Amino acid sequence: MVFTDVFGKSSQSIIETILNNDSFSDEDIISCLRKNCKSSHEDILSSVTGISFTFEQKLRIKFVKDHIDYLTNQINQLRDIVDTLITPYEDYITLLMTIPGIDRNSAISILSEIGIDMSQFSNHYKLTSWAGLAPGCNESAGKKKSVKISRAGVYLKPCLVEVAHNAVKDKTNTYYGNKFNKISKRRGKKRAYIAIARKILVAIYHILSTGEAWNPRDLASNETSDKDRIKYTKNNFKQSLKQLLSFGLTSDELLQIVSQNAIIE
Repeated sequence: MVFTDVFGKSSQSIIETILNNDSFSDEDIISCLRKNCKSSHEDILSSVTGISFTFEQKLRIKFVKDHIDYLTNQINQLRDIVDTLITPYEDYITLLMTIPGIDRNSAISILSEIGIDMSQFSNHYKLTSWAGLAPGCNESAGKKKSVKISRAGVYLKPCLVEVAHNAVKDKTNTYYGNKFNKISKRRGKKRAYIAIARKILVAIYHILSTGEAWNPRDLASNETSDKDRIKYTKNNFKQSLKQLLSFGLTSDELLQIVSQNAIIE
């Protein structure tokens, strides 16, 4: 209740003093405190006053503390190993960090999952499907069934979703934030986060393929080809025609509207 972090330098130094000495004075406790310690001396002294551990209790506490020190040492060694292994990929990490929401740790996680060679994926559709971020297409006899994403990408997908959460909150670049607001109004926030994670993965694919930094102006053309865009536009046009016919417009009136727009163009 006195220290915000029990594993901080001041609190750990006090614990060492209590465990290694049968008796200790207020001066011994005060000497353990760092200059940046925010707790008052009175609160700290009152929290340790009257503390007495038996020999057995000290043994157990020392055993737990040694185990924590061992794990901390292992974590530090692992970080040093990771820093050594990623040295040849610093340029790629820098490129990925141009994307909003991606920091150094997330860039390392992403590269460790997909690598730097995008030729193993024929296109970004294959990559998003491999990562479990592509919506399913399950339709039979005109009835759409479940379109949930797959369970693939057990390590990559959570990382990208976490990146998506940070990207939509980025105030310096609101590209993904604006996309998230538009999608969440129609599909809900959970689906919107998945959609943003997929957009980020598509951007990663093209960045690693071309070696260019993140540029939001051309992302739309990368995500959807001209062929697919024409296909979607035709489908929307057909749906609009059906809706207009249901409202009572005749075929001649529709042809007149189309011909007028063609003349204007």
